[in-house]
Amino acid sequence: MKKKVRLAIAGAGSRGADSYAPHASLSPYDVEFVAVAEPRAAWREKAIRQFNIPRENAFETWEELAAQPKLADGILVTTQDQMHAAPAQAFMRKGYHVMLEKPMATNEEDCRAIVSTRQETGRILAVCHVMRYSKYAQTMKQMLESGLIGDITNIQHVEPIGYWHFAHSYVRGNWRREDQSAPALLAKCCHDLDILRHWIGRRCLRVSSFGSLMHFKKECQPKGAADRCLDCPQPIESGCPYSAVKCYLRDRRGGSGWPNNVLTMDTTPEGITKALREGPYGRCVYACDNDVVDRQVVSMEFDGGATAVLTMVAATVAQARETWVMGTKGQLRSDDMATIRHFNFLNDREETHDIKDIGKADVATGHAGDNAIILSFIKAIAENDPSALLTDPEVSLESHLMAFAAERSRKNGRAEEIRLI
Repeated sequence: MKKKVRLAIAGAGSRGADSYAPHASLSPYDVEFVAVAEPRAAWREKAIRQFNIPRENAFETWEELAAQPKLADGILVTTQDQMHAAPAQAFMRKGYHVMLEKPMATNEEDCRAIVSTRQETGRILAVCHVMRYSKYAQTMKQMLESGLIGDITNIQHVEPIGYWHFAHSYVRGNWRREDQSAPALLAKCCHDLDILRHWIGRRCLRVSSFGSLMHFKKECQPKGAADRCLDCPQPIESGCPYSAVKCYLRDRRGGSGWPNNVLTMDTTPEGITKALREGPYGRCVYACDNDVVDRQVVSMEFDGGATAVLTMVAATVAQARETWVMGTKGQLRSDDMATIRHFNFLNDREETHDIKDIGKADVATGHAGDNAIILSFIKAIAENDPSALLTDPEVSLESHLMAFAAERSRKNGRAEEIRLI
């Protein structure tokens, strides 16, 4: 008989209800979603229908859910970034195991408090560093640990966010303001800082960082442009790559899925048009209230001498991350997260490794690990075995401390040390 795992969702939006929860059906265990907390009625109703959640276990706020007798074995905390710390700790103290969307929290104090609460309660805590669960990241780690390229000397790693993706999430969307969410580096690239720490296998000692908001601001708005794309005169609108009309209507990038389903549940052209007329995603990118950086460079020094550079940039094609790992005996390079090219210094030969493995439930696809992490979380609960997870909260904390130090460096203009204690 299959072991039963009961789950709840706190925050039934794009990440919790659309990206993570649906993959639970791939689990070999008997998984049931029994409760949901979501302030938006339409999204709450969608989760009730999608996961057959009893209506009496549907709540507007996570506080209401936490006030009930314990309803589930585990919970997905996928609220907005600044709402992570309180529910994560409250549910662990209530006896729930917690899968926590990244970033853990938006400040160092709360991140440390979450880890401390996990240690006090003994609950399983899975931080959603989904890149850890991708076949790409795992294959790269195996190659590095095998000694294939000798000792790592340097890693160059690029996160090309994509021009329209950045405009969607970090100019018009929920992650546009530090005071309402988090610095862009933390929100978008704590994955990348974590994976660099993982590949090098040593703690980061110090960082320096540069970046600013260069383009998406009022002074860059074309003369004569309107503050809403639907009102923008021609040819200004048709000549703007960031036009909401272009991204959501002409290009229809997401169809009925992401990113269009973030704007509205009615993803017909008529529904999208209404959302652009009335909601935040119809605003001109040069007339929003955003303040997060649109490109940033982070230089890192690790224990043992290896260095790394992370580049996060908005003005790119939306594509896979690019990585170049340089060692004393060779190098590894990938520009698609699907193949890795190994150049051997000894014989001056290059060999390409294809790491695509589509169709297996235990191999990350899509958002680089969304399916694999929830399956690992379910297994960890069912078997009472935290080792089913590929990382632990204490290591997750390190990547967040790297991000906070990088932000301090960017703002004060000097290198910053990483203090673990």
